[in-house]
Amino acid sequence: MDIVTLLGLAVGLSLILGAIVIGGAIDVFINVPGMMIVIGGTLASIMVAFPFEEVIQGFNAGFKMFVQRKTKVRDVVNIMVKVAEISRREGLVALENVQTENMVLKKSCQLIADNADPALIRTTLAIEINSMRRRHQVGQDVFKRLGTLAPSFGMMGTLIGLVQMLSKLDDPKSIGPAMAVALLTTFYGSAMSTLVFIPMAAKLKARTLQEQLHLEVIFEGAKSILENNNPRLVYEKLSSFLAPHERETR
Repeated sequence: MDIVTLLGLAVGLSLILGAIVIGGAIDVFINVPGMMIVIGGTLASIMVAFPFEEVIQGFNAGFKMFVQRKTKVRDVVNIMVKVAEISRREGLVALENVQTENMVLKKSCQLIADNADPALIRTTLAIEINSMRRRHQVGQDVFKRLGTLAPSFGMMGTLIGLVQMLSKLDDPKSIGPAMAVALLTTFYGSAMSTLVFIPMAAKLKARTLQEQLHLEVIFEGAKSILENNNPRLVYEKLSSFLAPHERETR
């Protein structure tokens, strides 16, 4: 589980709620009609902007970001070194029996076992990278659009509140509370956009770049195994993807 993302959301929400409580009663910031406008309007608009399947795909990507374990580049490098050790000890054909949940790694092992041309491996991995980037781009686009829609509906709610307030100017005592309610929808939209939607889009983009790096490590590892399945030489080549402090002496 991505504890850092959860911690960031929890800290941000706690600081906002803490500032509200310190400044006064929290019930002043609760307005059901405003929530209906911002949350309902944002969700309705996103379903107009994207096909329903892409909306579901985007929210699934956001959910998986919290529950899937983050794989480090060092782990991918070590896996490819282990693959090189198997190929050297048991032969390339033995890689057909490698068990892994990573379908790209499984496909790479199959190509190595078939003694495929490195150009074919490069082409296959390039297709995998482009396909992965297209899938991930959907999630990024959904959350980016949510980040722009929420403040817009917040402003819409404020305008509705102002119209309702101006229609009751004959009662001066109602102007202050009505103005506060009108501004709450802008607060809701800004908070959702700034704390949730825009950061989620940025995190999904970072995850895409990270996964692309993993696929590039797998490709370079597969090519190195075909050229020379010496595990030490494979590691020396793949260690270029690691930060200096993560590299091991072999």
